[in-house]
Amino acid sequence: VTLKNIADNLTQELGREILPEQVRDGLYADLSENRILTNFEPPKPEELLHRYNLSQVQGVFYRASQLVLNAHRNVPGEYKLLFRYLKLFQLMAYIEGDADHGFTITIDGPTSLFNPSTRYGLAIAKLIPALLHVTKWSLSATLQVRDFYTETWKTGRFTLNSECGLVTHYPPGKPYDSMIEASFADKWDALKSCWALEREVDLIPIPGSVMIPDFRLVHPDGRSFLLEIIGYWRPEYLQKKFAQVRRAQCDNLILAISERLNLDKVGVKLNDVPARIVWFKDKLLPKSILAVIE
Repeated sequence: VTLKNIADNLTQELGREILPEQVRDGLYADLSENRILTNFEPPKPEELLHRYNLSQVQGVFYRASQLVLNAHRNVPGEYKLLFRYLKLFQLMAYIEGDADHGFTITIDGPTSLFNPSTRYGLAIAKLIPALLHVTKWSLSATLQVRDFYTETWKTGRFTLNSECGLVTHYPPGKPYDSMIEASFADKWDALKSCWALEREVDLIPIPGSVMIPDFRLVHPDGRSFLLEIIGYWRPEYLQKKFAQVRRAQCDNLILAISERLNLDKVGVKLNDVPARIVWFKDKLLPKSILAVIE
C-alpha cells in the first residue's frame, strides 16, 4: 500500500481530493510535537497572574519529604473532592479524623522515596489547586533542600493555609462520578418516593483511610442507608474497596454491584461482607434498592 493508494481511497470516501503529501503530513499528527495551533484564546491578565502565583507555590513541593494537611471542618462534598484527587494523583496518604472534626492527611513526599521522583513531586504539586476548593485548611511541608555551597542537604519547612489568596484553575467537582450514578439519580427523582436521595453523604472513617459512599437514602421516620455503586473498575480497586467495606463495619450500607464484574477472579468473596447486596446489569434501577430497604 502506497501513500498514493491511500490518498485515492480517501478521495473517493470523502468526496474531495486528498493528496499523498497530506496523508504523509497527517500520519503522526496525533503526537504532541506535530500538533498545529489553530486557535488561541489569550488569558486575561489576572488569570495569568493567578496561574503564575500558584505555580510558584507548586514548585516548592518537588522537594518535600512529607506533607501534613489539616482539612478542618468543611461540608462533606469538599472532603470528597479532595479525597478523589488524592486517589487520582496516586499519592501515598494516611488519613485520620472524621467529618465532624476534620481530617489530618499525611502524604509522603517525593524525597522520602528510595529514588526521589520528579513525577511524584509533580503529582503532589497538582494536588494544590484541588486543595483550594476546600474552605478551611492548613498545610505544613518538610523540605529537603540541597546547599550548593556545602554540597549538603538541609531540612526546611513550608506552611500554607486557606487564607493564602491563591486561586485555583481546577473546575468544581462533577455532580456525579459516572453515568450510572447520574442515571440512577434521574430515575430516583422521577420515582416520587418518600425516601429522599442525598448526594452529599457522611464520610466513613476507617483506619488509615476514609470511605465515601455515593448516596444517602433518608426516610421521614429517621431511617437512613448509605449506597455505594460499584460499576466497572480495575481488580486492584475492587480488592481495596471490599477491604474498606469490611473494615468500616457499617450496618446501614448498601452495595450495588455490576453483574459485569468478575469478583471471583480478583479474589473478592461476598459471604462476609457486612452490607446489603444489590446486583444490576447496565443500569441501576431505584426499585431494586427500595426492595432491600422497605
